[in-house]
Amino acid sequence: MAEMNRRLLLAARPTGMVDASIVRQDEVAVPEPGAGQALVRVQFLSIDPTIRTWMDDAPGYLPPIGIGEVIRGAGIGEVVASTSDRYAVGDMVFGMVGWQDYALAGEGQGARQVLPAGVEPALALNLFGVNGMTAYFGLLDVGQLRQGDTVVVSGAAGATGSAVGQVARLKGAAKVVGLAGTDEKCRWIVDELGFDEAINYKTEPIGRRLRQACPNGIDLYFDNVGGEILDICLGQIALRGRVVLCGAISTYNEAGRPAGPGNYRALIGRRGRMEGFIILDYADRFPEAQAAMFGWLAEGKLHHAEHVVQGLASAPDALNLLFTGGNTGKVIVAL
Repeated sequence: MAEMNRRLLLAARPTGMVDASIVRQDEVAVPEPGAGQALVRVQFLSIDPTIRTWMDDAPGYLPPIGIGEVIRGAGIGEVVASTSDRYAVGDMVFGMVGWQDYALAGEGQGARQVLPAGVEPALALNLFGVNGMTAYFGLLDVGQLRQGDTVVVSGAAGATGSAVGQVARLKGAAKVVGLAGTDEKCRWIVDELGFDEAINYKTEPIGRRLRQACPNGIDLYFDNVGGEILDICLGQIALRGRVVLCGAISTYNEAGRPAGPGNYRALIGRRGRMEGFIILDYADRFPEAQAAMFGWLAEGKLHHAEHVVQGLASAPDALNLLFTGGNTGKVIVAL
């Protein structure tokens, strides 16, 4: 019997967490590569909060996933057939592959990045991938990190937040404070990653603890969660402080319009700045950040963690981990 391509399709728009009614699996014939294409056997899926936003029927920087379409997502796979000079059989490639066993890689806008030999897939999806790039450019270009800054990071035990805190220290921040959801995660970001302090946002009074940790205010707040935590941090922004809007994961499962931050007026009196960004805008500069990450890793100055979930069918549950706090570091699905 010929091998089939298992696919996870969007069956309905979610309201809240993704469950069995939202995703359905089908099987179709493995696609044949056309001229200038390669067939990629997907091995690892990158699970990122933005996937949840693509499931909504709402405008964004990419169009919503259509009902009945393969769920969009990045990943890594091996080239198993090719009619393109860009890809050789055996190459490992990174890019948008979707939640499926096989994907086609093309040229031009449909191109995938060929990974250098010896690069571990976990690192390619984490520090060398979207999360590491987001941390690097969000902190340095958007946030304009300065020597001596007091930096606060929400979602600090996640893939992006954990990188942000470490890069901030390496680039001269005077103090780095992380917010995480368990005592174990708080210990990890302090003891292993080198954060100065950690606050358990589920059990500690966030506002009071931030005032204690940042008595002169927050110079740079890197926001991964939005909602109440963003509002609290805005209220403690320092003179000419910066707020980097990377994500708003606390609001992605909410119905209707999320409440806006009431403390935004603090930006006026303190001459602060709040700016969002999309990492795709920096794609042509990825080699710059990847070189920096490689150097810090080689020197033992940068640490990472991955939470690996087995099996394509587990991808929806893996996505939900990001919203329940069930992960530490980068969530990856191994097919």
